[in-house]
Amino acid sequence: MVKLIPVNVLFLIWLFVSIIALFSFTVSAEDCIRRDYGKSSFVCVCNATYCDTAPSVGSLAAGQAIQITSSQNAARFLTTNLQFGRKSEHNKAIIDEIFIDPFITYQNVLGFGGAFTDAAGINIARLSQSAQENFMNSYFSAKGIEYGIGRVPMAGTDFSTYTYSYDDYPGDVTLSNFSLTEEDLVFKIPYVNWAKSISSKPINLFTSPWSAPAWMKSNNEFYGKGYLLEEYYQVWAEYFARFFEEYEKFGLTFWGLTAQNEPVDGRVPGFPFNCMGWTSEQQSTFVGLNLGPTLEAKGFGNIKIMIMDDQRNYLPEWAETVLANADANTYVSGIGVHWYQNFIAPPSVLTTTHEKFPDRFILATEACEGTFPKETVVLGAWERLESYAKDIIENLNNWAVGWVDWNLALDEGGGPNWSENFVDSPIIVNNTNDEFYKQPMFYAMGHFSKYIPENSVRVNMEISNDTTIIGSAFVLPDGNRAVVILNPSDEEKTIVLNDAELGSLEFFSEARSMHTIVYG
Repeated sequence: MVKLIPVNVLFLIWLFVSIIALFSFTVSAEDCIRRDYGKSSFVCVCNATYCDTAPSVGSLAAGQAIQITSSQNAARFLTTNLQFGRKSEHNKAIIDEIFIDPFITYQNVLGFGGAFTDAAGINIARLSQSAQENFMNSYFSAKGIEYGIGRVPMAGTDFSTYTYSYDDYPGDVTLSNFSLTEEDLVFKIPYVNWAKSISSKPINLFTSPWSAPAWMKSNNEFYGKGYLLEEYYQVWAEYFARFFEEYEKFGLTFWGLTAQNEPVDGRVPGFPFNCMGWTSEQQSTFVGLNLGPTLEAKGFGNIKIMIMDDQRNYLPEWAETVLANADANTYVSGIGVHWYQNFIAPPSVLTTTHEKFPDRFILATEACEGTFPKETVVLGAWERLESYAKDIIENLNNWAVGWVDWNLALDEGGGPNWSENFVDSPIIVNNTNDEFYKQPMFYAMGHFSKYIPENSVRVNMEISNDTTIIGSAFVLPDGNRAVVILNPSDEEKTIVLNDAELGSLEFFSEARSMHTIVYG
């Protein structure tokens, strides 16, 4: 005899299934294996057999939300399901409110990423094949934080093991000896192609030169105070074209370039690593009369040229000078900025520059922690997550279209670097143990790159109560909305998100934490 299930039990089963269905829009993720090095937080350890992953967010019904949290004490990409109109379980006395108006829109997001330096490739190559797979997935696959931008240095940088160019043959004005090096063929191109092969979306590549061949320069050296001799302006422009031609042979095309990495460096006497000095006037001449026309003639006119690629305290003057040159103005698409002298100028200079040149984008093209006089590699430094997150938020809130980290990976000493300019990185490789460590900085990057995809649009966001929290808000291409919040204070908070269209959503923020809220 068939035994009937009581109605009240059926109702409970139905309710349970409904609740499961309601919150089935997240993809489960592998958890962090923590290791504490006695600093302010911990690292997540990956090896050949295990690595934590980043949770994905699928389609959301109206009013549904997911909170992704990283915190100093406990969490890395911890997910919590939320619902508009539902009170938070944490009734903290400190309540901050944020107000989102999705109908007031600003810039489109280009994306987030890092640099395929020689040092990064050398460190990745030191891992076993399986550990390399976990490394690459962590940055570029749907299991990871899904970087969408890659910076590929043009020849050597300080994060190389020696100084070199692609034509170290004095007087070779025809570039007949131009050739890629082992660094390109072994430590850069294979990993760029690998990233492309596992990414679910295109990866926008851009390149930057640190120095022309020494024989083209006033000081006949890769570093120190020296500039490109005017007689070689056209040869140098053709050098760019040759670089693109050679990389095309390996299936790699570029979205953009910067005309020079940190052009002010090469105007500093005794500057210790690869550099080449330019004034804004010189750069405008080179871009307008040589680089732009040459790339166009060689079939690379679609590559976006960025000027400056240096500290934001040179804005808006650098852009004003270059774009006042009618020849250069024709070819310039954007402006690159670095963060190393941010203490000199506020982020509002980016807004000032945008307002003067609203048709040119601003991209944060390089940043890293551990620069002089700081300690280089600090395993588990939560403060460095906060510095990354703060700068990204400030850049985005002042019209930057994206933010690009420096080395994808370094060793435990912050290298290799031929000039001993060692720094920190979001991932540190320990090849002796065939493992790598995801620093808190890695998760700062992921809170943006994973959940604020390309072509998202920044929208208006205001924060009340003179609070310590900062954040930025976006409408995503799939119609979802997202807010990134940093709570750098030592206070737990209940935060109320007020959306002008959807109502209110409460969520909990523990002290020293970061959150991405994605909602439908």
